[in-house]
Amino acid sequence: MERPFPLPLDGQLGYALYSAFMAISRTYKPWLDALGLTYPQYLVMNVLWEDDDQTITGIAERLDLEPSTITPLMKRLEQQGNVVRKRNPLDERQVRVSLTAQGRALRAETRTLANALYDRSGMSVEELADLNARIKALRDAFRTT
Repeated sequence: MERPFPLPLDGQLGYALYSAFMAISRTYKPWLDALGLTYPQYLVMNVLWEDDDQTITGIAERLDLEPSTITPLMKRLEQQGNVVRKRNPLDERQVRVSLTAQGRALRAETRTLANALYDRSGMSVEELADLNARIKALRDAFRTT
């Protein structure tokens, strides 16, 4: 099959992924607003819910971001009472981040986000899991090390 050049917008994989992300973000927005979180802050909280007490660098690596991008998010999350930042006494250059009781409790309130995604997608849990695995494989194929 011959490929048209340039590809029409709707034929571009990058646009399909971007527009899907934007649609999902709009679905999450009302719930995140109610929790006082932006989507990037929600991602940081997810990293900490998976493994509490991490360095800024570790969180940045997990999210594929620069530490300088994470720092302002952490400041805001700390102001909200969701995390605590502390210098590592063994290495003053390192900042460790831990969840507060409020930050840990916030996790239970995010269940509605997952339910909204399942409800809106029209897909089964298995179909969404398969789609997620395929998108992660695509992401990994494009990552440079």
